[in-house]
Amino acid sequence: MDDPHDQDTFTWPRIESAQPLDRPGPQEPWSPVGEEPDAGSRDPGWQAPGPQPGPPPDQDEPDEPASPPAGKRRKHFWRELLVIVVVAAALTLVVKAFVAQVYKIPTGSMENTLQVGDRVLVNKLVYHFRGVARGDIVVFSGQDSWGPNAPPPSNNGFIRLWDEVLSDVGLQSSQTYYIKRVIGLPGDKVACCTDGKLTVNGVPLTETSYLYPGDAPSFPFKTITVPPGHLWVMGDHRGDSDDSRYHTSDPGGGAIPENEVVGRAFLIIWPASQLRDLPIPSTFSQAALHAGPAGAALIGGVDAGGTALAAVAAAPVAGAAAGVGLLGAPWLLLRRRRRR
Repeated sequence: MDDPHDQDTFTWPRIESAQPLDRPGPQEPWSPVGEEPDAGSRDPGWQAPGPQPGPPPDQDEPDEPASPPAGKRRKHFWRELLVIVVVAAALTLVVKAFVAQVYKIPTGSMENTLQVGDRVLVNKLVYHFRGVARGDIVVFSGQDSWGPNAPPPSNNGFIRLWDEVLSDVGLQSSQTYYIKRVIGLPGDKVACCTDGKLTVNGVPLTETSYLYPGDAPSFPFKTITVPPGHLWVMGDHRGDSDDSRYHTSDPGGGAIPENEVVGRAFLIIWPASQLRDLPIPSTFSQAALHAGPAGAALIGGVDAGGTALAAVAAAPVAGAAAGVGLLGAPWLLLRRRRRR
């Protein structure tokens, strides 16, 4: 019956069993690399994976994507470096305008505390948190006191605005700045001399720790009452200091306006051999000095506004650009490495 050569015999055609939907037939062009479950142990729902898109199995697939051309990498590097430099410059200007600024000592009026050519860091924030204290070394403008006063602003609105912006960020100034030590606060009575010492509110000051060696505290002068909103300031080199004693004919009677104070000098940052802080001398901590209204307002505020804020202000100015660069460089290199 099964002989196909027997012409007189009818043979029923053999029909293959129906395949489940989506199951590949027995004649697959190729199957994925790997073992296939044994035909006898296949789960009824098992389906052999079909052909997968992509390169044929005999071609090796690259482990990593191709890196961009060298020219494109260099272009990205310089663009990112430019962004870091611009951000560093912007941060430096903001810090200089509102937080702290470096000033160069031009004369010997503060010797030996400050030498000619020293660079001091001036905290501009401290007096937003406390008042000026006796013994502080302050930088101030001569506007409306010792002079010379700044010229009047330009009539051109655009030029006036531009000058104000440059002045705010410390890139331009038409004013003259001085640096002295605060001796008397508003309402204080300053006189010289009692037993060879300068007195404030009748309390003698022991100034040997900061006066220039061999200098007398001052030439004799009558009691001066510091006007409201003003400060009596003197240099540490009393024999070579054009201070409040020599400006009694100027507005304020020699005292300077408190609102013209830029900030407190608290740290010598250059030269490196002179690196040190500028604390308030101990003679200004006498309890009798703080008995008046001006002194009482400062109790508890000197430490909070001095040392703590000085440390905060020092970091950004001393290394704003360098700090941003140090932080930005690893980030830039990491991005380049990830890209590769």
